[in-house]
Amino acid sequence: MAQLILDELRRNFGTVKALDGVSFSVEDGEFFCLLGASSAGKTTTLRAIAGLEKLAGGSVTFNGQDMTHSPVQGRGMSMIFQTFALYPHMSIYANLAYPLIRDRVSRSDIRRRVNEVAELLRVTHTLKRKPSTLSGGEQQRVAIGRAIVRRPQLLLLDEPLTNLDAKLRNDMRAEFKRLHRELGMTMLYASPDQLEALTMGARIAMIDNGKIVETGTPQGMYGAPSHTFVASMLGSPVINLVKGRVNQSGSHHTLELPFGTLDLSGVSLRTELSSGDSLTLGIRPQDLHVDAAVEGSGSADLSISGRIHLTEPLGDVTILDIDVRGSLLKMVLPEEQAATYSLGQDIGLSFSLTDAHLFDADSGARMN
Repeated sequence: MAQLILDELRRNFGTVKALDGVSFSVEDGEFFCLLGASSAGKTTTLRAIAGLEKLAGGSVTFNGQDMTHSPVQGRGMSMIFQTFALYPHMSIYANLAYPLIRDRVSRSDIRRRVNEVAELLRVTHTLKRKPSTLSGGEQQRVAIGRAIVRRPQLLLLDEPLTNLDAKLRNDMRAEFKRLHRELGMTMLYASPDQLEALTMGARIAMIDNGKIVETGTPQGMYGAPSHTFVASMLGSPVINLVKGRVNQSGSHHTLELPFGTLDLSGVSLRTELSSGDSLTLGIRPQDLHVDAAVEGSGSADLSISGRIHLTEPLGDVTILDIDVRGSLLKMVLPEEQAATYSLGQDIGLSFSLTDAHLFDADSGARMN
């Protein structure tokens, strides 16, 4: 049985529907990510689980018990916020000990558990110092320690890496994965960063405007996104999306794009197509190839020609923006290959239909 079950959560702020039927489940011991843009409903969802929001409808079930209207204390959960929220006038030891003091744990147990957590998080050397003397990464570790020192069954993390620089974010992603492995604790992690979700989550729930768009594994959602919103949220650089119109001759269908015609013969579609239907073609920058050679993925199904509009060198790879008859397509090349091209130069591109994603242009739903 799932440890945490959210069923049709609803929360309104005046006329704004912050949560509009949010439903998903988190398994015991799972690292689960809630991914969405700013104001999508991530924080409100976590606050509702913790009992900090009064719901207009729906239920929160935790370990088989209905927690929807239970008080915050006693839920067996801890929450880490965007800000570290450390007490500036207290030492690190006192910050870590505070939740245990509030729970009236004995002094000997407090000392033992604080030292255990400090060692686990590698902040033992900071115990006598004040938060203002710590680096951002150390403050984040202390905030984590204060949350886990009470040994919660569920840890809620609300964009905990937002205020850290890029290097510290990379370090802390590895730290969270290590903690999850060593503690075996159930973690629900909210983030606007697709990289965090893809690298840390065993499963991801994508939220938009207070609704869950899709739930699945990182590999499944990246490889076969159910919606254009999901496709554009996962992957870097962002997926190329180009609208086209269907032409039908008997049982044969083609997709007329601004830069060419794509034969849809042999493509397994979820619904019947008719002439005039609008589809959106999705092709990831990594699946665009130079010229007609599609290495290791079969022959090219569409070859096109464009002009290099912009280059973004990233060290080992370079992102190229290609102007193809008014449509800008992104592609990724190894740096040594990209170095042979220059701005304004013509370049031939191709891709295989097996790498293409087809969506309904109106609803955004996946078609193939």
